[in-house]
Amino acid sequence: MGWRPGSATCDNARARGAPTSFLDTAAGLSNATIQQRVVAVRSFYEFLVEDGLRERNPVRRGHSSRHGGRARQGLVRRVEQAPWIPSEAAWQSILVATTAQPLRNRLMVALAYDGALRREELIQLELGDFEPAYGLIRLRAQTTKSHRSRQVAFGTATARLFVAYLAERRGLFGKRDGRLLLSASRRNFGMPLGPSSWSKIVTAIGEQAGLRQLTTHTFRHLRLTDLARAEWTIDQIAQYAGHRDLATTMTYIHLSGRELASKLRRATASIQAERERLLAGLVVPS
Repeated sequence: MGWRPGSATCDNARARGAPTSFLDTAAGLSNATIQQRVVAVRSFYEFLVEDGLRERNPVRRGHSSRHGGRARQGLVRRVEQAPWIPSEAAWQSILVATTAQPLRNRLMVALAYDGALRREELIQLELGDFEPAYGLIRLRAQTTKSHRSRQVAFGTATARLFVAYLAERRGLFGKRDGRLLLSASRRNFGMPLGPSSWSKIVTAIGEQAGLRQLTTHTFRHLRLTDLARAEWTIDQIAQYAGHRDLATTMTYIHLSGRELASKLRRATASIQAERERLLAGLVVPS
């Protein structure tokens, strides 16, 4: 199924840094995408088996060993990679590239970071969702992935961008309520911005900054990681992110080895002091 590693197409994809696992395509696929395609192929063979056109399904399922049995790996191993978190230098490059963008796009970057917003949450923001006096945004249940409303905050710089964009928005489209982010293109003038438009904006910023790994989710990952750096608890971060499962929150937080070591030293300072006092007795035996 598909083509084999070692071909010219595979070598080109590998040179671009793309994944080396492929399934009926000449482009690199993420592990999650391959998993989805395997499920579709497995379902197709299950249909053939049920209709008596095949004796067995060649696409095996994976089984865990929770009930004492022997675990068995599925056709494609599931891989979970840590999200890419930009370094301080990379973040500066992203912000510099963003300054060349229109005011609306600059506001979107600021909101995406401050509120740790998903793509759909960002583009569906409405004027009535904002509480400027308190620096808060109310995310409506129908716009969130978990279908639960929550509140997130935005900072002073974002507030200034917000006020400036409102003035620009009023000049372009008149005084209107509803969606905050509107298209200024001739083709869709005054229409609400769509998810693909935000993706294209982020792609352009990433290319300008020389960081093609930048995605709409990077701002969310960075914000949640910054909250962990600020000593927020995992429960507080999960509430801010709108996660039901704390395990999901953990995949978003990516602290460096130095940061983890620093947190460990602070957390165990009193214990370490007592250990050192006791160990001192070994230096000069009584």
